[in-house]
Amino acid sequence: MNFLPTPNSPNNLVKLANGKMTEENNNLQPSGELPDDSDIKTSSGGIFRFRKQIIILVHIAAFAVSLMMAFLLVNNMQFRSEWLASQYSTLLFFFIAVKFVVFGYFAQFRGWWRYVGISDLLAIVKASLISTLIIVVFWFVMLQAEAVRKYMLQLTTFSQAVFILDMLATIVLLGGLRMAVRLYHEEFRTEQEGKLKKFLIVGAGNAGEALLREIHRMQIERYDVVGFIDDDPAKQGTNIHGITVLGTVDQLPQICLKYGIEEIAIAMPSANARQLRRVVQICEGAKVRFRTVPSVADIASGRFKVSQIRDVDINDLLGREAIKLDLDMIEDYLKNKVILVTGAGGSIGSEMCRQVCQFTPKLLLLLEQAENSLFFIERELRRSFPQVSMETLICDITDKTRVEQIFEKFKPEVVIHAAAHKHVPLMESNPGEAIKNNVIGTKTVADTAEKYGAGSFVMISTDKAVNPTSIMGSSKRIAEMYIQDLDRTSKTHFVTVRFGNVLGSNGSVVPIFKNQIAAGGPITVTHPEMRRYFMTIPEASQLVLQAATMGKGGEIFVLDMGEPVKIVDLAKELITLSGFRPGEDIEIVFSGIRPGEKLFEELSIAGEDMVQTRHPKIGIWEKTVSLDRDTLHQKINAVVSVANTQDYKIIVSGIKQIVPEFIGDKPNGK
Repeated sequence: MNFLPTPNSPNNLVKLANGKMTEENNNLQPSGELPDDSDIKTSSGGIFRFRKQIIILVHIAAFAVSLMMAFLLVNNMQFRSEWLASQYSTLLFFFIAVKFVVFGYFAQFRGWWRYVGISDLLAIVKASLISTLIIVVFWFVMLQAEAVRKYMLQLTTFSQAVFILDMLATIVLLGGLRMAVRLYHEEFRTEQEGKLKKFLIVGAGNAGEALLREIHRMQIERYDVVGFIDDDPAKQGTNIHGITVLGTVDQLPQICLKYGIEEIAIAMPSANARQLRRVVQICEGAKVRFRTVPSVADIASGRFKVSQIRDVDINDLLGREAIKLDLDMIEDYLKNKVILVTGAGGSIGSEMCRQVCQFTPKLLLLLEQAENSLFFIERELRRSFPQVSMETLICDITDKTRVEQIFEKFKPEVVIHAAAHKHVPLMESNPGEAIKNNVIGTKTVADTAEKYGAGSFVMISTDKAVNPTSIMGSSKRIAEMYIQDLDRTSKTHFVTVRFGNVLGSNGSVVPIFKNQIAAGGPITVTHPEMRRYFMTIPEASQLVLQAATMGKGGEIFVLDMGEPVKIVDLAKELITLSGFRPGEDIEIVFSGIRPGEKLFEELSIAGEDMVQTRHPKIGIWEKTVSLDRDTLHQKINAVVSVANTQDYKIIVSGIKQIVPEFIGDKPNGK
């Protein structure tokens, strides 16, 4: 996940441009964990080598003092030789011995007192109560023993209230000592790291309280928590650990201005994307950095703690509800099979590889033309999934000889075809390359899959294939038509899956906008009304696999992309998340619609041509190929034959013979 920089921080801007942020910048503490023993030993000197011995001695001293306090309370706070010399001194060893064993059993000699909590205090109460019960029982048993009766009678003159008072004194003394140590570290000994950042917590619930508590526990103080924000009227003006609930979310801009807030933590782990977006949009122009806590599911599973806050990412604001997958079906589809992924180094292809690896295939074949991207995804997968066998294959998908060589050697059973040229304006300038890669490449891989008996073939397509206005979109539509026709007579199941833009993919607007922000702006948006559908890469990849399991052959599956997003709003939110003000710190410039682009993409799983599947986010486009096979192949061959001319008008003329709905006119009359 990419993180956004704090305002006016050149180092962070450089890290943003490189797509990297250090763990130190993104957590309250690295990994959100409290320091371990080694950290404290290093920072606090050699005394901690004897930490356990010191704690035992402190407990023994506390046991002695608590018994002394009990005798003093019984004797009106007066020291008298008759109880001090005989009763106290006689019982002291007995009390210490019993408590030492019981408190040891309750692990009271192992805890870090600076992190004491309710559970530690409850353990002290339990240990003290059980110690007292053992002492009382032992005392009355000994009174019945003839051998020690005479000796015990010397002590019967003291009040037996000492037992109860000693228990209470032990609880108060040991609990007070622990709380004093914690208070010392949190309130007096905390070191400050330069100028403290003014910090505001949105959400005065359990997550907000836990976050404040973790901030107070930090060994090096970084934040000055100014207050809480919560929409609950009952919480307004109340205090949590001395910090006041200052107002509601709608009052955020005024509160940020009044208190000079630098960072806002959204401590609402159950908040959906709409709620997070509301907070960010209300603060537009406030010049603050936004942070958030892990989700409820992550906290409940134990994978993350509330203290592991991170920057709010654009994925959080555009995120959708978690999708439900039929994992058993996907496992049956992939497990113990040879899987080939083309374009394995790309954004979608690499994520498809990650998803496939989770279902333990027999062999994963990573096919890619670009060697660098293939190198990096292989390293990542071998590190993350060492149990999965894999092969890396450099291959141009238009090279029929090389493709057949791979299929003959490895016999892939499932082919996921993600390789394609996807950049719309670039393909307008290089129309022949779109035809070669997207049409010839798909045809080559599909024909070879059929020839060598692959069980299924899944092609990744695009929303731009719907009523295409670009060379790229029309080339993908031709590829759809070819494999849909091929499925009619093939034993291999050929299916297509269409979806729109994915967040963070190579060449998409989000990384471009981030780089422009890092450079100080301006952000370039093509048109104020430009809208696009967005989906996260993992979600798209998971739905592709789910659709593939449902395919019987010939279907064009369409993924539900939700609601379209205005690109200019996306730009404003990215600027705000970066801690800048849209239009002031970072300008937004409209550059005009580029060749081949639409204002609105057409992708919906509702409509007369759509049939809903059993999965709520997957539909089937019912339109079939209207051309017979001979005519289709003849027209495709005609377009392919002129691809190397790179002549836009000639190529467009050929495309329109296959895709009559294609609107293709060279910009500026060229």
